[in-house]
Amino acid sequence: MRVFRFNEQLESSCLDEIRTILVSTGSFSSQEVDLAADLVMESLEKGASRSGYYFLMARDERGKLAGFTCFGPVPCTLYSYDLYWIAVRGDCRGMGLGRQLYLKTEDLVKQSRGRRIYVETSGRADYHPARHFYQKLGFKEVCRLGDFYAPGDDKVIYEKKI
Repeated sequence: MRVFRFNEQLESSCLDEIRTILVSTGSFSSQEVDLAADLVMESLEKGASRSGYYFLMARDERGKLAGFTCFGPVPCTLYSYDLYWIAVRGDCRGMGLGRQLYLKTEDLVKQSRGRRIYVETSGRADYHPARHFYQKLGFKEVCRLGDFYAPGDDKVIYEKKI
């Protein structure tokens, strides 16, 4: 069984590793990968509390990034948080790392007095595994916006009360 170390220390070296992980999933467009990189840069430049983008990283036994989450408070709310990204490197999938990352992220949100976590994802068939993952974690679909991203590509919003 592989052992992973978790930390919240975002460093500039994480940028390329995060890009690599997102590309390796085969699920994200180049625009989405660039957006994630922008969030990393904003958090590095402004700090997590000013940018609103917090990161939790999981590193393998060699110190290589194995997965991460990006989350933050929803602006103008008291207790609501968005889970912007959760991704796991290809060779680490199927080991429960995504679940561990999420649960540790949920704990961090609770420590910050968060009471709800929201996730937005695509309604396309190739996103079914992601939607199933969120449902297994206790998220409930609360909204579906038809043809949001493109014709036939709904935006699906999930909520979990914690």
